[in-house]
Amino acid sequence: MTAATTSPLAVGNWVIDPTHSTVGFSVKHLMVSKVRGTFENFSGAISIAEDGSPSVNAEISVASISTNNEQRDGHIRSADFFDVENHPTATFVSTSVAPKGDDYVLEGDFTLKGVTKPVTLNLEFNGVNPGMGHGPVAGFEATTVLSRKDFGIDIEMPLEGGGVVIGDKITITLEIEAGQPAA
Repeated sequence: MTAATTSPLAVGNWVIDPTHSTVGFSVKHLMVSKVRGTFENFSGAISIAEDGSPSVNAEISVASISTNNEQRDGHIRSADFFDVENHPTATFVSTSVAPKGDDYVLEGDFTLKGVTKPVTLNLEFNGVNPGMGHGPVAGFEATTVLSRKDFGIDIEMPLEGGGVVIGDKITITLEIEAGQPAA
């Protein structure tokens, strides 16, 4: 992480609370609408060093995908898409955080289906709250757009009249609440 960026969070580890967080996505479907989904199982932490520099790491169980359609979810878990049997997790490890106006840019290495690529997330810091007796909590929203083909998910399902069933660009939306356990 860049030492020049200091965090508004207290020094120490902040653990992502999966009960109060969402890892979601959307992708074009049939060229005219979007399919939305979430990953139900994920974990991660934000670490704030003594000099105030932050670092982030996260892990997502790609088998926990939910688009509210079990048949589609099963296909997405297959070798055509995520190949969860051979690649059960996706990971993110930050490389830098930089201010951008009132918000931040979070950069890091994202690994999916055995392929690691640099990604940039637009990050909004929503503040810190004293919590409810278990230590302070912080809130964040982050978004990025990824190319599924960059990560080896290059299945093509052409439509008879032109276009494809599933678009290449995937919008990732993170709603994160992280807590720092009370001392």
